[in-house]
Amino acid sequence: MRFILYAAALLLLHFLLTVSYCLAIRTTVGGDGLGFRFPEAPYYRNGVECPVSSGDRNLVQVAMTLDFEYLRGSIAAVHSVVRHASCPENIFFHFIAAEFDPASPRVLSKLVRSTFPSLNFRIYIFREDTVINLISSSIRQALENPLNYARNYLGDMLDLQVDRVIYLDSDLVLVDDILKLWNTTLTNSRVIGAPEYCHANFTKYFTAGFWSDPVISRVFRSRKPCYFNTGVMLMDLVRWREGNYRKRIENWMEIRRKKKIYELGSLPPYLLVFAGNVEGIDHRWNQHGLGGDNIRGSCRSLHPGPVSLLHWSGKGKPWVRLDGGNPCPLDHIWESYDLYKGNLIKHQSFPSAFANFFEYPSYLF
Repeated sequence: MRFILYAAALLLLHFLLTVSYCLAIRTTVGGDGLGFRFPEAPYYRNGVECPVSSGDRNLVQVAMTLDFEYLRGSIAAVHSVVRHASCPENIFFHFIAAEFDPASPRVLSKLVRSTFPSLNFRIYIFREDTVINLISSSIRQALENPLNYARNYLGDMLDLQVDRVIYLDSDLVLVDDILKLWNTTLTNSRVIGAPEYCHANFTKYFTAGFWSDPVISRVFRSRKPCYFNTGVMLMDLVRWREGNYRKRIENWMEIRRKKKIYELGSLPPYLLVFAGNVEGIDHRWNQHGLGGDNIRGSCRSLHPGPVSLLHWSGKGKPWVRLDGGNPCPLDHIWESYDLYKGNLIKHQSFPSAFANFFEYPSYLF
C-alpha cells in the first residue's frame, strides 16, 4: 500500500511539474510583460525653458528597434534618454518591431506604455521579407538578424513629415542630453552624421577579394573613407529619400550575395555608400566597442575624452554579463538604467502561475 501511495505521489509530482513548465512557456510569450517585469519609470517632465511642441515641430525624433531578445537593453536605453533629457516630453520614439518576433507589436506597445506612461511613441512593423533575400552570412550569427537592417528603411517607414531622425542601437545608454546631439547641423548636403574614427584600419572591414577587385574597390578612389559605427547616426531623411539611399545600400548587398566582399553584417554597405562623406560628430556621442569583439566579448575600457553615450557594440552585452555574475566594470553604469526586475515566472509559485493561466487564456493563441 505504501509503495502504491509513493508511486501515486511521484506521478502527481510529475504532472504538476509538467503542467507548471508548460504554463511558464505560455506566460512568457504574452501578457503585459512577456514574462519580464519592468516597473513604471519615474515621470520626467519638461523644464520651464522647453518649447511647446506642435505636431512634429520641436520634437526630437528617435528611432530604435524593439524585439524580444534585446528588450531589456531597449528599455534601459529609453530610460537613459528621458532621464538626461532637458525636454523629455519633446522626444518622440519610433520603435521598429519585427514581423515574426515572439513579442507582437501589441504586446510591446502595452509593455512600453506601462513602463513609460508619458512617452510619445509609435511602433512600426518591419516586414522581414523586405530584406531577408539580401542578407549574407556574417562573422557572428546575431549580425544576420533582419531587424539589424531596419535602419535602411526608415525613410520608407516613417511619415514624410519626419524629416530627420536619430537612430540608436538597443545596447547603449546616454549620460547626456540628447538635444545636444539633435542640434548637430549636417553641412554640405550630407545625409548622415556620426562619430568618425579615421585612425582605424579601414581595410579590415572588407575582404581581400574586395580590395583585389579593381572595379569594386574603385568606390573609394575619390574619397578619404573613415570608419564609423552605425549604431548612432543622425539622418536627414529628406536627403535620404531624394537620393534613394536605401536602394544604394541594397545594391551593395546584392553584390555581396554574389561575391564575398565583407563579413560584418549591416555595417559595410553603409561604409561603401557613406564613408568619406559623413558629418563628423564628437566621439563622446559613441563610446562604442564596450561589448568587446565579435568573438570573445571581453571587457574594454572607455576611449580617452568626455563621454555622452556608452555603446556595448560587440558580442558581450551588459545584461548577460551581469546576470552571469561576471560583469565588466563599465557594465555597472548600464545597470543604473536597467529597469528589469526579473522573470515573472521565475518568482511565481505554482498556484500563482496556474491562476494566471486561467485568467489569460488568450495568451495561448
